[in-house]
Amino acid sequence: MLRRTTAAGLALLGMMGMASAETLVVCTEASPDFLNPQFSTANTAFDVAAQVYDRLVSVERGGSKIVPGLAESWTVSDDGLAYTFKLRKGVSWHSTQAFKPTREFNADDVVFSFQRMMDEQHPFHKVGRGGYEYYAGLVAPFLKAVEKVDDYTVRFVLKRPEAALLGAISVEPMSILSAEYADAMQKAGTPEQVDQVPVGTGPFSFVAYQKDATVRFRRFPQYWGAAAGLSDRTAQVSDLVFAITPDPSIRYAKVKAGECHIARYPNPGDLAPMKADPNLNVQSGTIADMSYLAFNNQKKPFDDHRVREALSYATNVPALVQAVYQGTGTPTAALIPPTLWGHNDDLKVREYDPEKAKKLLAEAGYPNGFKTTLWAIPVVRAYMPNGRRAAELIQADWAKVGIQAEITTFEWGEYLKRTRQGEHEVAMSGSTWDYPDPSQLLSLSWSCDAVATGGNRARWCNKEFSEKLTRANSIGDQAERAKIYVELQKIFYDEAPAILFANAQAFTPIRKEVSGYKMHFFGGQPFYGVSLSK
Repeated sequence: MLRRTTAAGLALLGMMGMASAETLVVCTEASPDFLNPQFSTANTAFDVAAQVYDRLVSVERGGSKIVPGLAESWTVSDDGLAYTFKLRKGVSWHSTQAFKPTREFNADDVVFSFQRMMDEQHPFHKVGRGGYEYYAGLVAPFLKAVEKVDDYTVRFVLKRPEAALLGAISVEPMSILSAEYADAMQKAGTPEQVDQVPVGTGPFSFVAYQKDATVRFRRFPQYWGAAAGLSDRTAQVSDLVFAITPDPSIRYAKVKAGECHIARYPNPGDLAPMKADPNLNVQSGTIADMSYLAFNNQKKPFDDHRVREALSYATNVPALVQAVYQGTGTPTAALIPPTLWGHNDDLKVREYDPEKAKKLLAEAGYPNGFKTTLWAIPVVRAYMPNGRRAAELIQADWAKVGIQAEITTFEWGEYLKRTRQGEHEVAMSGSTWDYPDPSQLLSLSWSCDAVATGGNRARWCNKEFSEKLTRANSIGDQAERAKIYVELQKIFYDEAPAILFANAQAFTPIRKEVSGYKMHFFGGQPFYGVSLSK
């Protein structure tokens, strides 16, 4: 049963009117930047979407297998250029005060959801903010058309074969939205409601969002998974609350006191006392991630390879990882983590060598160094436990070679927006894979196309890298693809568009009364299938 042992806890639950043991409270780290996941690249938005929306396919909860979602089955043409999806029948939509659905999910909703992102002339393309970074980076390069065959069949027509198509459409930005809801809101003159008040087919329906405070959800009784007998994909509690708590020490204090049941992204330094607490269970696992400091290659002096390489030698990565990750991270020099196939195990972290850094800076015309700004990630992520501390260590290292770096940061949504737009000189960033294929983050974060979408925070365009990446992504043979990915990581290492930090382990403290929780390492964290003992 949820304990309410402090005044803060009483105030929070009193405000939300949550007295039932059927309410699962999760302490999360930041506000979602968008409630419509089509616009986002952040797990804070994906976590919301994972409860509310379904996709045609998804990654099994707590695993890495692609499983059916709104598509019951699919077939692929012999030439690999057409995927035909048979859609699930009997799927109900959520409702809102302003919208009551009159029909069930069908092919029109799939076509609407993708056409909105594909077609610049679509009436909803520019509603909200008009940017679809995941779609542009993962799907647009190979998707030619999405066609309605009949009410429960859709066909994806490709420009070229794509080995990772199913993975690409399993992520939250490819969620299926209601075409009928969009039509109704457009007729009402409030099209923006589609993005601000989410309507999906998922196990929880959206109730309310208070920025920097809470996101509230309610179990959806008509969820199709219940009728299908899929308890692992069905809401097991009546209500779900995300209590937005940016400070990891406060998240830990709240889960320890019983003010929340689950605390996301705790401090590594708190791991030992968490494990010793008889009221907590600590789940852990190795994630597929990358964390890095991106040099803006479109701004001087970072357009000079010698400067980027110098700062790589000037940064003591092993010491940083030891201090920041505190035993939960391993220094890396390879873009693809060892948890995924295609990892280049031959690449080693550049040795810490300030004298070599000074020499390279002098060759580049900066014998006395220069001034810059260093943007620190403002929230705890699975791939970065403490952005501020990491920035301070880098700042101290660089000062030894004459680089004066001023640390700056912004609120999480603003940070994401500004780095997408390339306002930074040097910025900390990172990602976790949303499906188990190496191509995802290579395409989203390091291709030339990703410079235009803003996903490539280094704004680094290497044509050889991008051309090889496109070729690898179209090959069906995994071993052949893996060889090319190994080559791509060497190109990245030599060009040094960013400094890689570590491959991390994640851990989550949960209270003893919680059962059925599974750490999910790909995409948003689902909280269906999770129950509470009374």
